Amino acid sequence: MTPTKITRRGAMLAAGGVALPWIAPPARAAGTANLVLESEVVILDPHATTAAITRTFGYHVFDTLFAMDGQGMIKPQMVAAWETSPDGLVWTFRLRDGLLWHDGGPVTAADCVASLERWAPRDSQGRMLWAAKAEIVALDAKSFRLTLSRPFPLVLDVLGKPNAPLPVMLPERLARVPVETRIREIVGSGPFRFRAADWRPGNYMVLERFEGYVPREEPNDFLAGGKRVHLDSVTLRVMPDQATGATALMQGEIDYMQYLPFDLLPRLERARGVRLMGLGGIHMFQGNFRLNHAAAPMDDPAIRRVLWHCADQASVLTAIGVPERFRAPPCPSFFLCDAPYDSRAGAEAMGLDVEGAKRMLAATSYRGQPLVFLTVAGSISQTAAQVMIQNMKLAGFNVEEQQMDWGTVLARRARREGWHMFAVYANGTDMFSPLTHFYVANTCADYPGWDCDRDAERLLGEFALAPTPEARKRIAGEIQATAARNVPSVMWGQFTIPAGYRERLRDVPQAAYPMFWGVKV
Repeated sequence: MTPTKITRRGAMLAAGGVALPWIAPPARAAGTANLVLESEVVILDPHATTAAITRTFGYHVFDTLFAMDGQGMIKPQMVAAWETSPDGLVWTFRLRDGLLWHDGGPVTAADCVASLERWAPRDSQGRMLWAAKAEIVALDAKSFRLTLSRPFPLVLDVLGKPNAPLPVMLPERLARVPVETRIREIVGSGPFRFRAADWRPGNYMVLERFEGYVPREEPNDFLAGGKRVHLDSVTLRVMPDQATGATALMQGEIDYMQYLPFDLLPRLERARGVRLMGLGGIHMFQGNFRLNHAAAPMDDPAIRRVLWHCADQASVLTAIGVPERFRAPPCPSFFLCDAPYDSRAGAEAMGLDVEGAKRMLAATSYRGQPLVFLTVAGSISQTAAQVMIQNMKLAGFNVEEQQMDWGTVLARRARREGWHMFAVYANGTDMFSPLTHFYVANTCADYPGWDCDRDAERLLGEFALAPTPEARKRIAGEIQATAARNVPSVMWGQFTIPAGYRERLRDVPQAAYPMFWGVKV
């Protein structure tokens, strides 16, 4: 999500009539960088949410057993070596030497076992792995064993997945905290350490280089490899809106901005000392309108299917201001167009047709019940939602837009009642596979939206066990077809948002994920 015009804390204080004082962040020293990310980090527990901003925080402060490289291959990260039994049922892992928690304690196998037990039930892929698990035990301080009841070919893919909620490791004492309550003490083993004393919610957060971090020897490659930190610290600034952030970037007050506003791209491209980074392929974004199947009348699939004919991807991207070079043509694939699992199954049910939507809606059980559409004030997702709302009203829906900040949307969407739709967009690395697509992979799970498609659930299991890429491609098409019928979400476009950074930053990783290991000044 993009930064919003008011932070969650600011909104809460404003509602109570209390002014939110601005607290200046620490002065920028030679070895530091000021960053403006997509939004404020509100949730610090990487196991507790699918929010991308928490994932970014998580990758800097915590670490994972395995990680994905730039070619989509899974490589060891905290793990030094592993063995698999001939029947594929016993997996033994040994941790690297020198792994330390930020409080100085050694990372142990018991920590990793407890972390996986906390994370897996909250994640769609983790649940698949855990369904095949017979036992997981620590063997000694550095080794643990995972025993399966049946083969599961994607063990390493799950342990190294780049999708939130991240399978990060926690100290055992924190991993024993129920995920519903979230951890309060932020202790990781990643390349940066969270400086709790310098966190000012609504203003800024400081992450400092963890001197005890031992990077892998091989070069860094996307999320894998040696994460060598050259900066002393980074300050995550909270800006009131995108225009303020872009101006601060052009004036040199900040060094990096994750999402640049489209209407200011011409100025930013001409700005002295500013470089833009635009990416394609799975580094693009997919926009979705998430539907709440638990709230009537959205529990009726016939009503949900009408929405396919209200979505106008071309108009949405035009309204947002996405230049042609930064967008894909209208895409009917849940798993991204021009990506490995691109499928057009069910596409005949999609496509803008407001008059057709009006006729379809009249034939359903819908009788004018109000639909609550949550939007993030000042964001591009709000613009997308407003285009959709206009077409929905023309089709005969009674729609109420409720504007708020992203933190409030996260809180509201956790409740089964009180909302029917919200607009959001996510990295293509999250959405290009049936096992990672938030609104397909989480079917029949306790996940905001609460759809349950038993056909998709069965097919996801078959996909995970498929022996060849060709078989997975075929099954992905079947999942696409059933998702088109069930409508867990409606796509509103595939596009990229350029990041911008000052030339004082060198060796900035070229990726859709903000990463500040390897960066120099």
